[in-house]
Amino acid sequence: MKHTFQGRRTTLALAATTAALVLTAGAAQAAEPGELLPYPGPDGVIWVPEQTGSSGFVSGGLSPYLDTYTTFACEGGGSMVVSFTLDEYPDRNPAPFTLNCPEDAPARITIPLGTGLHGGFGAVVTTSTPTLRWAAVVVQPE
Repeated sequence: MKHTFQGRRTTLALAATTAALVLTAGAAQAAEPGELLPYPGPDGVIWVPEQTGSSGFVSGGLSPYLDTYTTFACEGGGSMVVSFTLDEYPDRNPAPFTLNCPEDAPARITIPLGTGLHGGFGAVVTTSTPTLRWAAVVVQPE
């Protein structure tokens, strides 16, 4: 009888832990108020939820069989210049571009990088002011 009680308690503890993990995972995917770009979900390769000022990122783990898209967003007044480095594909480097960043509403742009990329690439973000907020995601939708 003691064994049965411990089994039920273990089952209840596992069920409670699983429910807590599901609730936590669901909360992580919800967009926060004021967030520039929400969590990209299972198609996401990288998510930079928010940076302030000039910086960048390196993406890895790309599948050559899927299309690759990069989205940038910014706000805070000013602008940001984005340049890419696709070391293995220098002929496919997108041209640097400038995104104007309004003071009170996010600006967004999506850059399609196409298929056939494997490994990774880099992106450098240079902001006009050190207080400019920006975010980025890299996705490969299946």
